[in-house]
Amino acid sequence: MNLLPFGKLAAHQPRSFVPPDLDLGSWPQIAPLFDLLEQRAAVASSAAALEHWLLDWSELNAALDEEASRRYIAMTCHTENADAERSYLHFVEHVEPQLKPRQFALEQVHVTHPQFKHLPKARYEVYNRDVKNRVELFRPENVALETEEAKLCQQYQKLIGAQTVNFRGEEKTLVQMGRFLEEPDRGLRQEAWELVAKRRLVDADRCEDIFDQLIQLRTQMAKNAGFENYRDYAHRQKCRFDYTPENCFQFHDAVEKEIMPAVREIQHDRKRQLQLEKLRPWDLAVDPQNRPPLKPFAGVGEMIARTQKIFNHLDAELAAGFQQMQDLKLLDLDNRKGKAPGGYQSTLAEARVPFIFMNAIGLQRDVETILHEAGHAFHAQATRNEDLYSYRNAPIEFCEVASMSMELLGNEFLEEFYPTAEANRARKTHLEGIIGFFPWMATVDAFQHWLYTHPDHTRAERKAAYRQLMDRFGGDVDFSAYEEVRLHSWQRQLHIFLHPFYYVEYGIAQLGALQVWANSRGDKGKALSDYKKSLALGGSRPLPELFSAAGCKFQFDAATIKPLIQLAGHELKKL
Repeated sequence: MNLLPFGKLAAHQPRSFVPPDLDLGSWPQIAPLFDLLEQRAAVASSAAALEHWLLDWSELNAALDEEASRRYIAMTCHTENADAERSYLHFVEHVEPQLKPRQFALEQVHVTHPQFKHLPKARYEVYNRDVKNRVELFRPENVALETEEAKLCQQYQKLIGAQTVNFRGEEKTLVQMGRFLEEPDRGLRQEAWELVAKRRLVDADRCEDIFDQLIQLRTQMAKNAGFENYRDYAHRQKCRFDYTPENCFQFHDAVEKEIMPAVREIQHDRKRQLQLEKLRPWDLAVDPQNRPPLKPFAGVGEMIARTQKIFNHLDAELAAGFQQMQDLKLLDLDNRKGKAPGGYQSTLAEARVPFIFMNAIGLQRDVETILHEAGHAFHAQATRNEDLYSYRNAPIEFCEVASMSMELLGNEFLEEFYPTAEANRARKTHLEGIIGFFPWMATVDAFQHWLYTHPDHTRAERKAAYRQLMDRFGGDVDFSAYEEVRLHSWQRQLHIFLHPFYYVEYGIAQLGALQVWANSRGDKGKALSDYKKSLALGGSRPLPELFSAAGCKFQFDAATIKPLIQLAGHELKKL
């Protein structure tokens, strides 16, 4: 039974190295290809021969990546399906652990190859740097630990994906409950918020158990690799050559200095318009003028059609890319029970096409999400003709520029979803959301810095550290009688569990996206052209150069933040 919304997809280029009928879930069939690559490397007597070897290795990597993606997609689309879970775990437990030492062996072969230094420097500068970094970090004893880590992450996803509540006689997912937080009836909002909060607390201890094990595993990985803590290991593992933990702390400080005043001003205006003495957690999503929630679409099909019209306005090439995704059934966008939470874009690396997963329920944030994930998809499509597998993937800090810029650029055409007055309301909500995001980003990132540099902390100490950050970045929201809910709110951020230290990238990228948007206010054509050219570079250039190609500065200090927040504030006053 095919659990994927799409079927078999043709490879972007016919295979020349990987047999067409290879079972990519069978290690005994995969292993001989690694043997062959090792043998061929020994006879590669020129830089051209080594480049050809790299392309064959790329072909194998793409085929394996797509196999992993297909299994992950099926599992997240159907978390309650035993076959999907079994297939995903088989790959995690029986293929990936075998792959890692063999990939490491090939990376060692590459960096010690006599022709390594003769490869064209401009072409392979980033690739060779990253491969050398992985060789230096690899430890065979970490392979089993990474397998255990992946299994714990799957347990977390299964736990969260199964969370539902009974609200007024109907079973609802927690994602579906989000719509009630936009209702003008304050009593209804409170009822919905409390029900979800209590449901999350039911699983709080289980989440703590999973996370305790994750910290232990990750700390051991870092020690195995010779690092004092997992934070330093993770930064190196993510190839963060262009910024340091100290730069992250400076970013947190800049958010506190330049953005928190704007956040408090927005919260003050909300409280005044709602005529409240105090803002409560169920008052943050409702329209401050108590208007009914924006209803951009009735069903997912309508959302797709209206989004297509936005891209038709924006750019013909991007519009064609989004249409291709529909034609190939590369979208699974509706929310349903048994579907993993969140949203993502995954590239099917051999077909070189993107897939979008999300949980749409008919809210304005769904419009923001589809624009966001489409930006990732356009990034994948822009690099389709790059044959070096590694270069089809940019650093996360720039991947998110692609997606966040698309939210802002697409917002110009929100009249495809709303009349002008409601479109402006949606734009205002979006800009306020961007401003409000930065403190949460700083909280999540700073929390992880603390967690992994204090690996032996108790749960009480963890709670105290999080409380300090919530006091610093939470703004003026009253959680009286709900302090336990507040202090467990980090558990809903799946990145903390699944992708440690993958969150500051969103903040760095949001600054890049705001710069793309600012540039478009002056010269829309050039800003969009620069955006597309930068996407086409993939991961072939260092981060500062990718930002520069998009017309942005790779800086995240107070001097960079201040004018962007001022521009956003100016636009908010107009809306």
